[in-house]
Amino acid sequence: MRKSAGFTLIELLVSIALMAMMLTALLSFVFSMSEIWGGSGEKRLFDQHVNAVTQHLEAMFRHAALPTAGPANDEPFSFKEIRSQTSGPFTGLTFTLVDGDRLLKWADHPAPLAECTLDVVSGQGLVLFWRSLLEEHKDDRREKLVTPLVTSLTFNYYDSDSKSWRSEPRAQKNSENLWRVPEQIVLHYEHSGLKADRTITLPLAPGGQPIF
Repeated sequence: MRKSAGFTLIELLVSIALMAMMLTALLSFVFSMSEIWGGSGEKRLFDQHVNAVTQHLEAMFRHAALPTAGPANDEPFSFKEIRSQTSGPFTGLTFTLVDGDRLLKWADHPAPLAECTLDVVSGQGLVLFWRSLLEEHKDDRREKLVTPLVTSLTFNYYDSDSKSWRSEPRAQKNSENLWRVPEQIVLHYEHSGLKADRTITLPLAPGGQPIF
Protein backbone atom coordinates (compact mmCIF):
# COMPACT_ATOMS: atom_id res chain seq x y z
CA MET A 1 0.00 0.00 0.00
CA ARG A 2 1.13 3.53 -0.77
CA LYS A 3 2.05 5.59 2.27
CA SER A 4 -0.22 8.64 2.89
CA ALA A 5 1.48 11.91 2.05
CA GLY A 6 2.29 14.34 4.94
CA PHE A 7 2.10 18.14 5.07
CA THR A 8 4.69 20.06 3.16
CA LEU A 9 6.74 22.81 4.77
CA ILE A 10 4.80 25.48 2.91
CA GLU A 11 1.47 24.07 4.12
CA LEU A 12 2.71 24.06 7.72
CA LEU A 13 3.88 27.67 7.46
CA VAL A 14 0.56 28.76 5.97
CA SER A 15 -1.35 26.96 8.73
CA ILE A 16 0.77 28.58 11.47
CA ALA A 17 0.28 32.00 9.88
CA LEU A 18 -3.49 31.55 9.73
CA MET A 19 -3.63 30.42 13.37
CA ALA A 20 -1.54 33.43 14.41
CA MET A 21 -3.88 35.79 12.58
CA MET A 22 -6.94 34.20 14.23
CA LEU A 23 -5.36 34.41 17.72
CA THR A 24 -4.42 38.06 17.14
CA ALA A 25 -7.94 38.93 16.05
CA LEU A 26 -9.44 37.06 19.02
CA LEU A 27 -7.15 38.77 21.56
CA SER A 28 -7.87 42.18 20.05
CA PHE A 29 -11.60 41.52 20.38
CA VAL A 30 -11.25 40.36 24.00
CA PHE A 31 -9.13 43.36 25.02
CA SER A 32 -11.43 45.84 23.29
CA MET A 33 -14.47 44.32 25.02
CA SER A 34 -12.65 44.50 28.36
CA GLU A 35 -11.97 48.21 27.86
CA ILE A 36 -15.57 48.88 26.85
CA TRP A 37 -16.93 46.81 29.75
CA GLY A 38 -14.61 48.46 32.26
CA GLY A 39 -15.48 51.96 31.11
CA SER A 40 -19.20 51.35 31.08
CA GLY A 41 -18.89 49.59 34.43
CA GLU A 42 -17.53 52.72 36.07
CA LYS A 43 -20.35 54.75 34.50
CA ARG A 44 -22.92 52.28 35.80
CA LEU A 45 -21.50 52.41 39.32
CA PHE A 46 -21.52 56.21 39.19
CA ASP A 47 -25.15 56.29 38.03
CA GLN A 48 -26.17 53.75 40.69
CA HIS A 49 -24.56 55.85 43.43
CA VAL A 50 -26.14 59.06 42.14
CA ASN A 51 -29.60 57.50 41.97
CA ALA A 52 -29.30 55.84 45.40
CA VAL A 53 -28.23 59.07 47.14
CA THR A 54 -30.93 61.11 45.40
CA GLN A 55 -33.67 58.62 46.26
CA HIS A 56 -32.58 58.51 49.90
CA LEU A 57 -32.68 62.31 50.17
CA GLU A 58 -36.11 62.36 48.54
CA ALA A 59 -37.32 59.86 51.17
CA MET A 60 -35.87 61.99 53.97
CA PHE A 61 -37.63 65.10 52.65
CA ARG A 62 -40.94 63.24 52.42
CA HIS A 63 -40.64 62.12 56.04
CA ALA A 64 -39.74 65.65 57.10
CA ALA A 65 -42.93 66.95 55.48
CA LEU A 66 -45.23 64.49 57.25
CA PRO A 67 -47.69 66.06 59.72
CA THR A 68 -46.53 66.11 63.35
CA ALA A 69 -48.06 66.96 66.71
CA GLY A 70 -46.90 70.56 66.34
CA PRO A 71 -48.86 73.54 64.99
CA ALA A 72 -50.70 72.84 61.74
CA ASN A 73 -48.98 75.71 59.94
CA ASP A 74 -45.45 74.59 60.78
CA GLU A 75 -43.30 74.48 57.67
CA PRO A 76 -41.16 71.36 57.27
CA PHE A 77 -38.25 73.27 55.71
CA SER A 78 -36.49 76.49 56.64
CA PHE A 79 -33.10 78.15 56.41
CA LYS A 80 -31.21 78.29 59.67
CA GLU A 81 -27.81 79.61 60.64
CA ILE A 82 -25.73 77.04 62.47
CA ARG A 83 -22.11 76.66 63.49
CA SER A 84 -20.03 73.63 62.58
CA GLN A 85 -16.57 72.61 63.72
CA THR A 86 -15.25 72.26 60.17
CA SER A 87 -16.85 75.10 58.20
CA GLY A 88 -17.80 77.63 60.90
CA PRO A 89 -21.15 79.45 60.80
CA PHE A 90 -23.33 79.11 57.73
CA THR A 91 -26.99 79.16 56.73
CA GLY A 92 -28.38 75.93 55.29
CA LEU A 93 -31.60 74.16 54.41
CA THR A 94 -32.93 72.73 57.68
CA PHE A 95 -35.58 70.11 58.45
CA THR A 96 -36.50 67.74 61.27
CA LEU A 97 -36.91 63.95 61.10
CA VAL A 98 -39.18 62.87 63.94
CA ASP A 99 -38.17 59.21 63.66
CA GLY A 100 -34.61 59.93 62.59
CA ASP A 101 -32.86 58.17 59.71
CA ARG A 102 -30.49 55.23 59.35
CA LEU A 103 -27.69 57.63 58.43
CA LEU A 104 -28.04 59.41 61.77
CA LYS A 105 -27.00 56.95 64.44
CA TRP A 106 -27.59 57.66 68.12
CA ALA A 107 -26.34 54.74 70.22
CA ASP A 108 -27.60 51.68 68.32
CA HIS A 109 -30.65 53.22 66.69
CA PRO A 110 -31.58 56.24 64.53
CA ALA A 111 -31.61 59.47 66.47
CA PRO A 112 -35.17 60.62 67.26
CA LEU A 113 -36.21 64.23 66.60
CA ALA A 114 -33.13 64.78 64.45
CA GLU A 115 -32.78 68.36 63.28
CA CYS A 116 -30.74 68.31 60.07
CA THR A 117 -29.06 71.01 58.04
CA LEU A 118 -27.85 70.21 54.53
CA ASP A 119 -24.78 71.84 53.00
CA VAL A 120 -21.92 71.20 50.58
CA VAL A 121 -18.51 71.44 52.23
CA SER A 122 -15.56 72.16 49.93
CA GLY A 123 -13.20 69.20 49.76
CA GLN A 124 -15.70 66.88 51.47
CA GLY A 125 -19.01 66.76 49.63
CA LEU A 126 -22.64 66.78 50.72
CA VAL A 127 -22.83 66.81 54.52
CA LEU A 128 -25.70 66.56 57.00
CA PHE A 129 -25.14 68.57 60.17
CA TRP A 130 -27.50 67.17 62.78
CA ARG A 131 -28.46 66.96 66.42
CA SER A 132 -31.26 65.37 68.39
CA LEU A 133 -33.60 67.89 70.00
CA LEU A 134 -33.66 65.58 73.04
CA GLU A 135 -29.98 66.19 73.82
CA GLU A 136 -28.93 68.57 76.55
CA HIS A 137 -26.21 70.29 74.54
CA LYS A 138 -28.36 71.27 71.61
CA ASP A 139 -25.73 73.46 70.00
CA ASP A 140 -23.38 70.54 69.42
CA ARG A 141 -23.91 69.10 65.96
CA ARG A 142 -22.64 65.90 64.48
CA GLU A 143 -21.57 65.67 60.87
CA LYS A 144 -22.53 62.89 58.48
CA LEU A 145 -21.01 62.75 55.01
CA VAL A 146 -23.81 61.74 52.65
CA THR A 147 -21.64 61.54 49.53
CA PRO A 148 -18.28 62.99 48.45
CA LEU A 149 -19.50 63.26 44.84
CA VAL A 150 -21.81 66.27 45.24
CA THR A 151 -19.78 69.36 44.41
CA SER A 152 -22.51 72.04 44.64
CA LEU A 153 -26.20 72.76 45.16
CA THR A 154 -28.54 74.92 43.09
CA PHE A 155 -31.83 76.34 44.35
CA ASN A 156 -34.74 76.59 41.91
CA TYR A 157 -37.39 79.22 42.60
CA TYR A 158 -40.71 79.56 40.84
CA ASP A 159 -42.09 83.03 40.15
CA SER A 160 -45.88 82.78 40.09
CA ASP A 161 -46.22 86.26 38.56
CA SER A 162 -44.04 85.62 35.51
CA LYS A 163 -44.71 81.86 35.63
CA SER A 164 -41.03 81.15 35.18
CA TRP A 165 -38.18 79.43 37.02
CA ARG A 166 -34.83 80.82 38.06
CA SER A 167 -31.82 78.96 39.41
CA GLU A 168 -29.67 80.44 42.16
CA PRO A 169 -26.36 79.20 43.58
CA ARG A 170 -27.42 80.48 47.03
CA ALA A 171 -30.63 80.68 49.00
CA GLN A 172 -32.66 83.82 48.38
CA LYS A 173 -34.69 86.15 50.57
CA ASN A 174 -38.11 87.63 49.86
CA SER A 175 -39.21 91.26 49.91
CA GLU A 176 -39.52 91.10 53.70
CA ASN A 177 -35.88 90.00 54.00
CA LEU A 178 -36.88 86.52 55.11
CA TRP A 179 -35.34 83.36 53.74
CA ARG A 180 -37.42 81.81 51.01
CA VAL A 181 -37.49 78.03 50.72
CA PRO A 182 -37.00 76.95 47.08
CA GLU A 183 -39.46 74.72 45.30
CA GLN A 184 -36.57 72.53 44.12
CA ILE A 185 -32.94 71.83 44.86
CA VAL A 186 -30.50 70.50 42.26
CA LEU A 187 -27.61 68.23 43.26
CA HIS A 188 -24.52 68.44 41.05
CA TYR A 189 -22.47 65.21 41.10
CA GLU A 190 -18.97 64.81 39.68
CA HIS A 191 -16.36 62.04 39.73
CA SER A 192 -13.41 61.28 37.43
CA GLY A 193 -14.83 63.24 34.52
CA LEU A 194 -18.36 61.87 35.01
CA LYS A 195 -21.07 64.43 35.78
CA ALA A 196 -24.75 64.24 36.63
CA ASP A 197 -27.47 66.59 37.89
CA ARG A 198 -30.48 65.47 39.89
CA THR A 199 -33.46 67.69 40.75
CA ILE A 200 -35.48 67.12 43.92
CA THR A 201 -38.83 68.83 44.39
CA LEU A 202 -39.41 69.68 48.03
CA PRO A 203 -42.71 68.30 49.36
CA LEU A 204 -45.62 70.56 50.26
CA ALA A 205 -46.23 71.68 53.79
CA PRO A 206 -49.03 70.09 55.87
CA GLY A 207 -52.38 71.20 54.49
CA GLY A 208 -51.12 71.23 50.93
CA GLN A 209 -49.92 74.83 50.87
CA PRO A 210 -46.73 75.60 48.93
CA ILE A 211 -43.81 76.32 51.25
CA PHE A 212 -42.66 79.73 50.06
